[in-house]
Amino acid sequence: MKLWGGRFEKTTDALVEDFHSSIRFDQRLYKQDILGSIAHAKMLGSVGVITEDEAAQLIEGLQGILTEIQAGSVEFEIGAEDIHMNVEKLLTEKIGPTGKKLHTGRSRNDQVALDLRLYLREEIDQTKTYVGNLVRTLLNIAQEHLETWMPGYTHLQKAQPITLAHHLMAYSQMFLRDLGRLNDTRKRLNVSPLGSGAMAGTTFPLDREKVAGDLGFDGVTLNSLDGVSDRDFALEFLAGASILMMHLSRLCEELVLWSSGEFQFISMDDGYSTGSSIMPQKKNPDVAELVRGKTGRVYGDLVALLTVMKGLPLAYNKDMQEDKEQVFDAVDTLQKCLIVVEPMLRTMQVHKDAMAWGAKGGFTNATDLADYLAKKGVPFREAHELVGRIVLHCTKKGIGLEELALSDYQALSPVFDQDLFDAIGIEHCVRARKLIGGPSPETVAQGIQISHETLKQLLAE
Repeated sequence: MKLWGGRFEKTTDALVEDFHSSIRFDQRLYKQDILGSIAHAKMLGSVGVITEDEAAQLIEGLQGILTEIQAGSVEFEIGAEDIHMNVEKLLTEKIGPTGKKLHTGRSRNDQVALDLRLYLREEIDQTKTYVGNLVRTLLNIAQEHLETWMPGYTHLQKAQPITLAHHLMAYSQMFLRDLGRLNDTRKRLNVSPLGSGAMAGTTFPLDREKVAGDLGFDGVTLNSLDGVSDRDFALEFLAGASILMMHLSRLCEELVLWSSGEFQFISMDDGYSTGSSIMPQKKNPDVAELVRGKTGRVYGDLVALLTVMKGLPLAYNKDMQEDKEQVFDAVDTLQKCLIVVEPMLRTMQVHKDAMAWGAKGGFTNATDLADYLAKKGVPFREAHELVGRIVLHCTKKGIGLEELALSDYQALSPVFDQDLFDAIGIEHCVRARKLIGGPSPETVAQGIQISHETLKQLLAE
């Protein structure tokens, strides 16, 4: 018999029962559901809604069910619909009629809102650990490559010379901001909705603050309608996960490019590459490509839940059963990607010579030549136009700026002197940019130190 079946004269159609049931996926919340129920039972006993002995029976029974589920000895029933009713059914079978008192002063509406908050709080903490590992690896690689020269790009065209350390530090800043977003999401979700009931609270003298404290929440929701129907916290997590996946995808896109024969900046470790079924020479960066592809999956989870929620009147609606699969999928996808990208980065081989060679081509030192003229008193716009003509001349001759003779330079402007060749040397171009955030080895080293401290603070929040 259904736990809600008193109102009905007919049994649920078998097709509807299967369609209606969520136990296939929400069984993942068993631990959170049981921990929430233990805290609820403890509170019911402390305020006298049930006896202390009844509360003790409920708690002991729930702890036993948790152990049995973790041991793999429990088979959930589709007919019991969801994890909440499966646990209550198991509890009643285990301890008898007292098990039916567990749901006093509670609805599945505030129960599932509680479970999802507990679940996401735990998964955010785990995700932070994985992001932290990735950032540390980026910072460590950057520290090793403070003087590994490479071309920087805009529009995927060579722009100015930088270092690999500077390039990787850009990603470390992205992922540090992602950690900040995870922390913000965790702070906002860390309030307990339990006590909201179905949507209008309850007449029982519940101690909401006690339950919230026992479960590690910072407080309680302040409106019962919002308490059962809010999924902002899930949407906020999915939005943060989408941004984090976007950053991972951008990084992986660069690794794919860099490992190609056209760039040859890096080589992926064999353990993070695959071959071709027909072309024996191939070594494909499939891990990086797959991370790039899975980004769209997490975007889809966000859009799916936004679409579910966009037209729902207050308070709870059955549509909201569709929230959990999106969250579960995003959590799984994001964490797997973070776990695999970190060692892929750590084990890749950097080809310094190829990067340095790339930095010397494409007139990456043209801006420095214009700056050289500006420092000699030439208005920058005039310097810009003159260097543009010099680049065009060198392009036609198939040479670089450093290969053009001094006499040719001086024929264009008497301002040019022998020191121009020092000014446009690749290493000088990088070392001279010492402003905060610039690519000089000293500046990047300072950024690495600051980023280590920032990471430590974010992980501690």
